[in-house]
Amino acid sequence: MSLLGKKLKESLDYLQRRIPQSPHLGVILGSGLGNFADLIENSLIIATGEKIPHCPRTTVPGHDGLWIFGKIANKPLLILKGRLHFYEGHSMSEVVYPIYLMHKLKIRNLIITNAAGGINPLFHPGDLMLVVDHINFFMNNPLIGINNNQGKNRFPDMSHPYYPPFLEIAENTAIDLKIPLQSGVLIGTPGPNYETAAEVEMFRRLGADAVTMSTVPEVITANQLGVKVLGLSCITNMATGISEQKLNHAETINVAKQAQNKFQQLMKAIIERLPDHQ
Repeated sequence: MSLLGKKLKESLDYLQRRIPQSPHLGVILGSGLGNFADLIENSLIIATGEKIPHCPRTTVPGHDGLWIFGKIANKPLLILKGRLHFYEGHSMSEVVYPIYLMHKLKIRNLIITNAAGGINPLFHPGDLMLVVDHINFFMNNPLIGINNNQGKNRFPDMSHPYYPPFLEIAENTAIDLKIPLQSGVLIGTPGPNYETAAEVEMFRRLGADAVTMSTVPEVITANQLGVKVLGLSCITNMATGISEQKLNHAETINVAKQAQNKFQQLMKAIIERLPDHQ
């Protein structure tokens, strides 16, 4: 057994002794979006860095570092209230460790959310964006290194990193609820500084509609593991050069909270429509 495999077994043993029911769905909540976890019923809350073996502690405001087990729409699920970031000094393998652990918990469907800066000039702060594809600009990859045997495929196909049937469900749900939903390509960067105007212009020319400092490594790992992904971004600001306003993390969290009502409504309805397993 690999070192990663041994760590995952210890983490899994800890969780399985405590959770009442295996989750069918995983949800990762981005900056300022953590209040969605308040909708979970019969919740069991576990702090990652303090209790779950080998799960590093998150250090970023707006990311509480909690694993919350419970139900929404009578579906057993796991919500990660806060995530790990590459810019915190974690290795890529640490950043995606929760994805491997969720896979060990038999989670095969995953919703990944984030706060993002808008690059598409038609976007506005507070918009929700369905992620249809991404660009990895981390200059790193979570699959680099000795094959850890966690994924079935050493060279995973990324032609559809975001599962098309889930995209259709999200689009139809937004239409039914009359919630405006943008769609676009997400570019992931390491951070933690916000991008320069020249970088944003480059990203725009590369075809990106929004930029974030997370998500892409998690989606790559999920695809290697055969986990089907739905990605949803909250546009919390317009990126540098698109807007003249100076950027700060506090404003990012504030705008995300302002969008939380429609975010929660859309997320809950999507979860109701997603299949338990697929």
